Amino acid sequence: MYRLALDRYLLRPRPISDLAGVSRFAVEFLYFGLKQARACLFAGLFFAAVFAMPRAGLWGLPRYDALLLVALAIQAWMVWAKVETWDELKAVSLFHAVGFVLEVFKTSGPIHSWSYADFAYTKVLGVPLFAGFMHAAVGSYMIQSWRLLDLRVKHHPPYWMATLVAILIYLNFFTHRYIGDYRWYLAAVTLGLYARSSVVFRPFDRERSMPLFLAFILIGFFVWVAENIGTFFGVWRYPNQLGGWSVVQVGKWSSWSLLVIMTFTIVTNLKHIKQHIHVPE
Repeated sequence: MYRLALDRYLLRPRPISDLAGVSRFAVEFLYFGLKQARACLFAGLFFAAVFAMPRAGLWGLPRYDALLLVALAIQAWMVWAKVETWDELKAVSLFHAVGFVLEVFKTSGPIHSWSYADFAYTKVLGVPLFAGFMHAAVGSYMIQSWRLLDLRVKHHPPYWMATLVAILIYLNFFTHRYIGDYRWYLAAVTLGLYARSSVVFRPFDRERSMPLFLAFILIGFFVWVAENIGTFFGVWRYPNQLGGWSVVQVGKWSSWSLLVIMTFTIVTNLKHIKQHIHVPE
């Protein structure tokens, strides 16, 4: 079923007898880290290409166009190697589309939250097509984590409520410029909605759990860190970074955490994932 030997190793680790205390913590922490790194396969390969790509481009192509080819090649390989299924690819493609629309709005003239300064043949409405893959990387990570960590969700809110909140979160990214930013109200509603929800995962041979909302915050933090790295390499820039690089505002962490919730909602609608979600009657 799994084409990657690493997947077979991580999913069926050899049992270790008399594992307890500090030794158990170390082994579980190691396996958790390995599974997290493996779940970031698409993101890791793609961002490695982002960092390694010369500013002048490659193969006679501008940097953004070369990155698009690299992203497409990685995605095609993941499907061929059965690292992702066709259904999962459809979900990842949806993340790409949703992220690209957001990018177009945020980089438009009146808004100009950030910009892609370099020339590219594959720019559409000022946004290079590879940009959507940065959003798709988050969705790919979630899908891979579900399989590798054998995730289950307890006390997930009713799907219609989760979907409604996810839609409102997405809309707020557009409407906050015109009718006010309701980010913190949405965060409060989401916290109440997922207050009882927990995610159960298996780092090694035993199940562990944590509050689902905490998982959203932690994933949002690491996306914010990746954003800092991306702006440091000049792939895109915020207006306050045009004169010289500076740390991305910490407030973006909350925005990314909310976007993670929206992405999670899409992932939970995949057929094979719904089987591992408990929604109270």
